[in-house]
Amino acid sequence: MAHDVHIIGGGLAGSEAAWQLARRGFRVKISEMRGGGGSTPAHQTDGLAELVCSNSFRSDDDEKNAVGLLHHEMRRLNSLVMSAGEIARVPAGSAMAVDRDVFSEEVQKVLESHPNIEIVREQVNELPGEGLTIIATGPLTAVPLAESIGRKTGAESLAFFDAIAPIVHHDSIDMDICWMQSRWNKGDGKDYINCAMDKEQYLAFHQGLMDGEKTEFKQWEADTPYFEGCMPIEVMASRGVDTLRYGPMKPVGLDDPRTGRWPYAVVQLRQDNKLGTLWNMVGFQTKLKYADQISLFRTIPGLQNAEFARLGGLHRNTFLNSPTILDRQLRLKGGEHIRFAGQITGCEGYVESSAVGLLAALMAADQLAGRSWQSPPRTSAMGALLAHITGDAEAESYQPMNINFGLFPPLHDVKKKQRKEAYTGRGKEDFTTWLAARGEAPNSH
Repeated sequence: MAHDVHIIGGGLAGSEAAWQLARRGFRVKISEMRGGGGSTPAHQTDGLAELVCSNSFRSDDDEKNAVGLLHHEMRRLNSLVMSAGEIARVPAGSAMAVDRDVFSEEVQKVLESHPNIEIVREQVNELPGEGLTIIATGPLTAVPLAESIGRKTGAESLAFFDAIAPIVHHDSIDMDICWMQSRWNKGDGKDYINCAMDKEQYLAFHQGLMDGEKTEFKQWEADTPYFEGCMPIEVMASRGVDTLRYGPMKPVGLDDPRTGRWPYAVVQLRQDNKLGTLWNMVGFQTKLKYADQISLFRTIPGLQNAEFARLGGLHRNTFLNSPTILDRQLRLKGGEHIRFAGQITGCEGYVESSAVGLLAALMAADQLAGRSWQSPPRTSAMGALLAHITGDAEAESYQPMNINFGLFPPLHDVKKKQRKEAYTGRGKEDFTTWLAARGEAPNSH
């Protein structure tokens, strides 16, 4: 099938971009290396839009949370990622979490059945010399293609490490010791499994993290920084004995039913699949070696007999210094037929990656239609994220970033307690105006 746009990469960003273009009548070719001879250190399947780290799309609160506002905007644009997420949704309090297998299967089913989409299992090793292209190969871009990008831009790709959290079989968790509760009883109130620690248990656990054998770095990895939003738990522990108690092991808002009080520290597990058979250890991404993971994590009260469906791991992520390499339409400077989308641009998070894929598709669609592109307002989540990637960030210190209110134009005349609602209210109003100017209307698949 002849195509109007070639999308390289079938992850979240590439899948979202393909859907948005195809439903607007454009023909799309998706090249995905998994299943075509290529592989990555983190993916387990050949499925499109596979989630390789957490199963959470984070907060779904569109009144007080920036990522919740991004969810809202993507739904307004009929996002495939958000609609598939609803089908695959599992309980997670005020967050949106999904059964990762159901999610990937739904995305692939929709894309495979669309007459305007051709999916080819092949590895692309060079930047195409012509034709509208969206590169959405993610943070695990194949080395030959990454080298081709480097030759074209004349700049070395940046890199950081991303660590994966373990997943535990539910039937191996001791629910006589653990209890179900969401922090501050949000959502359904009982969406997380909690494992409480007293001070002695916590200090012993902290020391175990410090003493455990870690994955060794290769020489070329030695100077690669971690992304702050996915910090291995033992790296956090090295920053101070109480760091974890103010991070992933914070006990606030959780009442131990045995004491009626907050514990000294707590480990939370979040449902990972619709059946409720798999639960992931929230914030426990790690580079500990497997034997040390098993022995240490089984010292957590309630996990003494834990069986792990997946242990933690570590992989290297690469991304572009986008403020210097890309223009305001995500196009490669000096190669304007090529756009980049997703995590390779330096956005961080499933929803952010999908949103940038959606934006790249809208830009390509406008270009094909001979229409002038108008960016979403800076006051919207999508507009703020796009501005950060394409020029607002300091190029010399550019790092992956989740959407947050710090990327929005500030509100100085609003009281602090009302500021979050003010940000989302302003964003929704301005985004609605932008949608109307585009002539966008809801249209389900």
